[in-house]
Amino acid sequence: MPSDKPKVVIFDVGKVLFDWEPRYLYERLIGDDRALEAFLATVVTREWHFQHDAGRLFAETSAELIAEYPQHADLIRAWGPRFNETIGDSIPGMAEIVAELDAAGVPLFAITNFSGEFWKPFVAQHRDLFDRFRDIVVSGDEKLVKPDPAIYRLALARFGLEPGDAVFIDDNEANIESANALGIRGILFTHAEALRERLVMFGLLPS
Repeated sequence: MPSDKPKVVIFDVGKVLFDWEPRYLYERLIGDDRALEAFLATVVTREWHFQHDAGRLFAETSAELIAEYPQHADLIRAWGPRFNETIGDSIPGMAEIVAELDAAGVPLFAITNFSGEFWKPFVAQHRDLFDRFRDIVVSGDEKLVKPDPAIYRLALARFGLEPGDAVFIDDNEANIESANALGIRGILFTHAEALRERLVMFGLLPS
């Protein structure tokens, strides 16, 4: 059973710490709204991108997609080198919560569904935030993705934690349910103030 007071916080990254939306890149490249919507819905879909989170390389996935949609080759090729342009601003209030937890001595970790090759240039741009984290499990490097329980087990082992030691924050209900099933306390993320209230309740932030 989980202990009464968790000791550490494990974050998701996309839609929790940073906004992510492929539209941010392609609205710069496609001027017609209807063409933009069609391209996002049928070509660079989230299902296609999920392959990168699972460990496939962009060189492979893009070649396959270009073979299927040769008329969009240049737009598809832009995904890899310009992936950081699909990532928006920090979610309001979240950098402050991370800093407060760190200042309070709470160990910080993350488990993210993210391409290993895209992760490196992204994290390099945000060292001020991610240097506060002791370790981060990246799905693309491990070829394991949330909500597979195996990625949580791997993370707990690597972080040196028991399930009851941790609070896990994610915006995806399936990911939270999988964490809960292992005995990790899951918090479904909606916005920073609601999260702050839960962290205060757990004794991880002062009231």
